[in-house]
Amino acid sequence: MIELFHLSKNFGDFWAVRDVTLKVAAGEVFGFLGPNGAGKTTTIRMMAGLMKPTSGRVFLDGKDIFREPEEAKAILGFIPDRPYLYEKLTGGEFLEFIADLHGLNRGDHRRRRVAELLEFFDLQGWGRELVESYSHGMRQRLVIAAALLHRPKVLIVDEPMVGLDPKGTRLVKRLFFDLAQVGVAIFMSTHNLEVAEEMCHRIGIINEGRVIALGTMQELREKAESEDERLEPLFLKLTGEERLGELVESSIID
Repeated sequence: MIELFHLSKNFGDFWAVRDVTLKVAAGEVFGFLGPNGAGKTTTIRMMAGLMKPTSGRVFLDGKDIFREPEEAKAILGFIPDRPYLYEKLTGGEFLEFIADLHGLNRGDHRRRRVAELLEFFDLQGWGRELVESYSHGMRQRLVIAAALLHRPKVLIVDEPMVGLDPKGTRLVKRLFFDLAQVGVAIFMSTHNLEVAEEMCHRIGIINEGRVIALGTMQELREKAESEDERLEPLFLKLTGEERLGELVESSIID
């Protein structure tokens, strides 16, 4: 459903992403992890067609995101880490605007879809309020609702839980599980290792622009030559940050 082939991006002499190749199947929740500056957001922007790669290809359900952008984006739901919202629109107007962008026909079906998303994300009482009055968590829920309006086959998400309270986090987790059950491919970048461990079927770890590990939790254990049950120690070992943590702890204690 999602296919990246030898995806690379450089800015002058700096290579933000180097030769990333991976696939995400329909119905799979894939976690994309890495330290700050590892190349996660650059990869996601190329996947969403917002940034042209230096080399490589991106396919969404067999459609090349750059050679067939309209067809590829028609089945894509994208939730960026810093979404832009039109604050002088109401929540309902914003969803109607997004529906127009996707070419959804006006009528009862569309109105029901907008209403059900506002209700699902606990925004039904705010549909006629300006977005500028929304809290950060409410804005995040509105953005997720907008990404789901056209029932995408592929969902690309950059830090989905940022700004959400525990109730909102639980809601989004349940949503992603349900979407995967009906065959949506979900590519999720996050710094929250507990969320990744709980939700993801497979995990890819990127460091200095390269994917250094890819697979299930058991496959990551084998890669790290570790029997740790939790993702955090595996992540730290694979990215080389385990030694850094030991040095910091040693300097504090000594």
